Amino acid sequence: MVESLKAAFDSLRSLEQSELVAVSPFYKSAPIDATGPDFVNAVAKLETALEPYGLLLHLLDIELMLGRKRRGQGQKKNAPRNVDLDLLLLGDMIIQSTPLTLPHPRLHQRAFVLKPLLDLAPEILIPGQGLASDFIKAVADQRVELLEEPAERSVP
Repeated sequence: MVESLKAAFDSLRSLEQSELVAVSPFYKSAPIDATGPDFVNAVAKLETALEPYGLLLHLLDIELMLGRKRRGQGQKKNAPRNVDLDLLLLGDMIIQSTPLTLPHPRLHQRAFVLKPLLDLAPEILIPGQGLASDFIKAVADQRVELLEEPAERSVP
């Protein structure tokens, strides 16, 4: 899983009209609403000129390239998978549509998202919700363990 995550970040580095600015440490977490092995999670900061739906399509392409099988191809909801790239935030945008919801609808309820997000941006605001740091106590019962620091937090 760590190798898949590193490969995903390598793909983000070469994304058109975009620059991978930073990568959080990697965390290991227990699955939520699912069974199976622990997941490996991290957050990346990407500066991009891509519009939200275009960026989402690129993320889906990266998942497919790294072997992700979408539901409907024999996959159950929340089943273990090689890679799962979620678009969490895009500035202060709020979008609610079928293919994309921003901010990500459960990011404030998931320790495996909040911890790495706060590593990169301790004062980050979740549009329509408030400071991300205000939600960390509510998810303290979710097991999230530091797994690996990136070689470089800031990516040149």
